[in-house]
Amino acid sequence: MTDSPAEARDYRSTVFLPKTPFPMKGDLPKREPAMLERWAKLGLWERLRSQSKGRETFVLHDGPPYANGNLHIGHALNKILKDVINRAAQMAGYDANYVPGWDCHGLPIEWKVEEEYRSKGRDKDAVPVLDFRAECRAYATHWLDVQREEFKRLGVAGDWPDRYATMDFASEAAIAGEIGKFLMNGSLYRGLRPVMWSPVEKTALAEAEIEYHDHVSPTLHAKFRVLSAKAEDLVGADIVIWTTTPWTMPGNRAVAYGEEIDYALLHVEGVTETSLVKVGDRLLVALPLLPAFEKEAGIGPHTIKRVLKGAELEGALAAHPLRGYGYDFDVRVLPGDFVTTDAGTGFVHIAPGHGEDDFNLGRQYGLPIPETVNDDGTFTQHAPGFAGIHVFKAHTAIYEAMRAAGTLAATSKITHSYPHSWRSKKPVIFRATPQWFIAMDDGNEIRAKSLAAIDATYFVPDAGRNRIGSMVAARPDWCISRQRAWGVPIPVFVSKQSGEPLRDLAIIERVVEAFKTEGADAWYKPGAAARFLGPDRDPKLYEQVMDIVDVWFESGSTHAFVLPPRGLPFPADLYLEGSDQHRGWFHSSLLESVGTNGVAPFKAILTHGFVLDEQGRKMSKSLGNVTAPQEVTKQYGADILRLWVMNSDTTLDLRIGPEILKQQAELYRRIRNTLRWLLGSLENFTDAETVPYSELPELERWVLHRVTELDAKIRAAADPTSADRFAWTGVYPEIHNFCATDLSAFYFDIRKDALYCDRPDSLRRRSARTVLDILHRHLCAWLAPVLSFTAEEAWLARFPDEEGSVHLLDFPFVPEGWKDEALAAKWTRVRELRGLVTGELEKARTAGTIGSSLQAAPSLAAPEADRALLDEAGWAETCITSGFTVADAEAPVASFAPAPGTKCARCWRVLPEVGRSAAHPTLCLRCEDAVEAIGA
Repeated sequence: MTDSPAEARDYRSTVFLPKTPFPMKGDLPKREPAMLERWAKLGLWERLRSQSKGRETFVLHDGPPYANGNLHIGHALNKILKDVINRAAQMAGYDANYVPGWDCHGLPIEWKVEEEYRSKGRDKDAVPVLDFRAECRAYATHWLDVQREEFKRLGVAGDWPDRYATMDFASEAAIAGEIGKFLMNGSLYRGLRPVMWSPVEKTALAEAEIEYHDHVSPTLHAKFRVLSAKAEDLVGADIVIWTTTPWTMPGNRAVAYGEEIDYALLHVEGVTETSLVKVGDRLLVALPLLPAFEKEAGIGPHTIKRVLKGAELEGALAAHPLRGYGYDFDVRVLPGDFVTTDAGTGFVHIAPGHGEDDFNLGRQYGLPIPETVNDDGTFTQHAPGFAGIHVFKAHTAIYEAMRAAGTLAATSKITHSYPHSWRSKKPVIFRATPQWFIAMDDGNEIRAKSLAAIDATYFVPDAGRNRIGSMVAARPDWCISRQRAWGVPIPVFVSKQSGEPLRDLAIIERVVEAFKTEGADAWYKPGAAARFLGPDRDPKLYEQVMDIVDVWFESGSTHAFVLPPRGLPFPADLYLEGSDQHRGWFHSSLLESVGTNGVAPFKAILTHGFVLDEQGRKMSKSLGNVTAPQEVTKQYGADILRLWVMNSDTTLDLRIGPEILKQQAELYRRIRNTLRWLLGSLENFTDAETVPYSELPELERWVLHRVTELDAKIRAAADPTSADRFAWTGVYPEIHNFCATDLSAFYFDIRKDALYCDRPDSLRRRSARTVLDILHRHLCAWLAPVLSFTAEEAWLARFPDEEGSVHLLDFPFVPEGWKDEALAAKWTRVRELRGLVTGELEKARTAGTIGSSLQAAPSLAAPEADRALLDEAGWAETCITSGFTVADAEAPVASFAPAPGTKCARCWRVLPEVGRSAAHPTLCLRCEDAVEAIGA
């Protein structure tokens, strides 16, 4: 006799459904700030430092962001990646101290303060320098504080109270001391050579402060009349040059040719109406470039009198195209190995004050270097006829003067990539000015030592090695002087009698001591020269240098005032920045440290790409495609941003936007649901339930094998001594895949039945909970470096200790015995065959034959090796069916069959045994046993 439907017992209370206070919804924008408060109250960073004493150190030295404006998405990428690496190294057993820092001096801040002056009608030059510097310091302090809070909101852990800044007095003192080392070892010198110069900002710029944009330049073909040459037929002919900088013509002092280039001596016999060339002109032009020049200059019929090698021009002299207009000197015709036939005429006009090749050739042959251009980009009196005209507006006047002189061959315009200041966005010029340089090759051999240091450095990706190496190999001497006010002055005195810098260690020491207590402002105070020169020298006999040092020198010397003074090891284990820093911070840090210590300040360099929008475009306000980290944390939470970073290949450019963030939120939801199910299924779990590894079923041992594989990948990336150190790409996508595919869609799916319906003390249920306990501990630890807030929440949901934190733990120990490659291979095949079965079940479900796989008892026909993988009960359990049969076949094939019997009211399996129990007629025998055990 069975219960009537009205009398049927409700067994829902006997099913062990997951229970946890850990919510399905992350609600991260609200929960994360509370977690930050908890960590601060807990003194988490201080506790980590305390408990890590005696461990091997790991130091990622922070490349300082610029204290100017709110953080952008590139900042978030950079700091999150650093934070993940630091946290992972800490959990891998290292003492991973991290001192965040800021770059606070330099032109961008001056520019902002000057903008405020201009808006109020004030003249910056009328403001006392110490007052101006104080305003710059206040501006930098404000933005440093803003950025610090924004970094902390992203979950970035570090020694925020003891952060460093280049404008700290101790930092300024150390920077002055580093300059002093170059002064004393002879590497620092003052020289005249061309540098990138901003006429708007009135200062020299470093290569790293330059960006290239399309620019329309006027072009010029000019004629240089040959005055003397070894071959008589060349005298009276005109060498034709082509330039995209007509304004450099007043600075011309030579013409360069290629010794092996074929040049045509042509006689002009016809021209177009608009041509500036005259019939009868004899012109010298490179033969490969002649057709293009003919078209440009409007030349018609002509005769090539002969073709000659450039070497024939050795020793020739020519007239300046403005001869008779204040330029009545001879122009030397010289060989130049940089001359090509890629464009132009095969001849290059040489203005030694306005180009690197020009300057080097001029120095080789002793050419004069006239100072034709002022700081503001206007011509000086050394440019007769053009004084006061701005170089970017000078082409018209130069055209007219040359037209009058009869030396203008053609004019045009060209759109090309041209250097601009990244601050003012205005074009720059090459300009020879007296500047302070650090020699790359003389005496100290900084170039050779730097190249050797690059060879000894570990690069991620390795392509960075060649990039920075080629830059160092080709770079000129390092120009470290800037003509500005907000920075660390170059604390040098120059003898007015000899013109040589004063190399006196006592002066450097006095400067450093003063800067420690007063900051670099001490250099600008009344009486500074007498104070630092000391009582034995007359200040009137010395020039006090008022240039400030290049901010790249400052940031390049951060190792000197961040690492040893804080007891951190030198060199640092890792420098990590964007790929543009091969020419920026990595570069300047390398040169500075090699120059003062003889070694690189880093053991490894990791570079990441830039952040683009979803279409791969650069972000800009005008396009409306900017993703601000502040908005992401407000809408989604910092953990979503952190997950985006670690789900990306950071060695390449990354993309972000609304759709990508939605995808990351979905990936996060799956990971969170995995944690939630683990927590719910571990309710009331105690160590007494634990099953020894040797007694665990195969399925559980397979999960533990997968744990060893993931653990190995994480440890390899986290351990700074491993062969795969810092190789994080793909690690967290694999963890997500483990959660979504191996666990949720496979292991959890199979084990739900045992966890929900087995009696509490069954081996199968206890085994599953033993593994769930391991999974919870490992996943919380593995996720802690990335999902720092969520991992903590999931840890505390199970271990609610007021003093506890997952971030105080190391990665859990994984026994070597868990690794079982043979078992892994077996279960890979089981899953393949399971896929055949579930495919048939899905067809039946789609057809409406069944609603649940538990209504099925499918069969699998397969070769003996496949059939023997599991017994029929094992196949039914793995395929989540109520029955299963196996049969012999040459190739595997699955087929559907309905399960015979009645549905169990508790576990929902369809079995013939349901109804046999008198006490529980709606249950299967397993459920009857479980209910009785619970009741007992």
